[in-house]
Amino acid sequence: MADTVLRIQQPGLLATLQDYGRFGQMAQGITQGGPMDERAFLWANRLLGNSFNAAQIEVTLGQFKAQFCRDCLFAVTGAEFPLQLNGRPVKTWRVLQARAGDTLIIGVNERGLRCYLAVAGGFAAKTVYGSVATVTRDGLGGLRQDGTPLQQGDELGARAPQQKTLESRRPSSKLNLTLPQQPLLSVVPTAQWQTFSRDAREQLVQQRYEVTPQQDRMGVRLKGEQGLSDIPQSMISEPLPLGSIQVPADGQPIVMMNDHQTLGGYPKIGVLTWTARSVLAQLPAGRKVQFRWLELDEAQRELRQVYRFFNIRR
Repeated sequence: MADTVLRIQQPGLLATLQDYGRFGQMAQGITQGGPMDERAFLWANRLLGNSFNAAQIEVTLGQFKAQFCRDCLFAVTGAEFPLQLNGRPVKTWRVLQARAGDTLIIGVNERGLRCYLAVAGGFAAKTVYGSVATVTRDGLGGLRQDGTPLQQGDELGARAPQQKTLESRRPSSKLNLTLPQQPLLSVVPTAQWQTFSRDAREQLVQQRYEVTPQQDRMGVRLKGEQGLSDIPQSMISEPLPLGSIQVPADGQPIVMMNDHQTLGGYPKIGVLTWTARSVLAQLPAGRKVQFRWLELDEAQRELRQVYRFFNIRR
């Protein structure tokens, strides 16, 4: 590839090419995909002056190694994984300069799951249904357009940068982008919320939940001290929104994430807000969370602010 900017030497457990996602295809059973931690993804593009939709590499659990094939600016956001550029420690959440031949290593981080590697201009790949987002379950997107994660030896090109970006650019120190020790995840009451008993609705927000090892890009299973009581009976399958909280018969919630199936028959007690989804996407097994109810207009206000700040157009 003549314009190669990056060569994968070690993809780690899972490295996938992701843009903002694939929209307008759910009626065909095709899910959204895209970055699990949208906040980190959008910040990486903003720092580099990219379009909000510019493709990045989502690295899960680190152990990633790649070589830059030409000079470029790059940034790594998300969980605070240790970074080394040619063996020298460098920092996340800021714009860095790479030279041709430089080697980037992303180590292991036990406090977060995912980070995002972005380059000025964004990585280049052919789109499938309007997106390069890798969804392995659907066999769509990615470098090969068939849902395959990035592999050793893969070479990626990059699009032309949209604007000059200053090295060392980073978010304001006034912003708190770190993960809280015990996150409080906001939930909008929606879908079958009214069919759950008052006791079940109160129980959801009064107890803590543990993130279980049963989690991936499709969903996250949580385990509470007690399963929710008085669960409504199963229903005819209906569309599943991103971030929806399904409650199966055992009363233990399952949160639908980016690669979730498009239909589901378990009752849904609510939907996570934008920030709550990004936080949950970073939590390893064993972390504790708690829910709180949030009014719909507040969640919509947050999302409008996000769209304005990151100049998102869909």
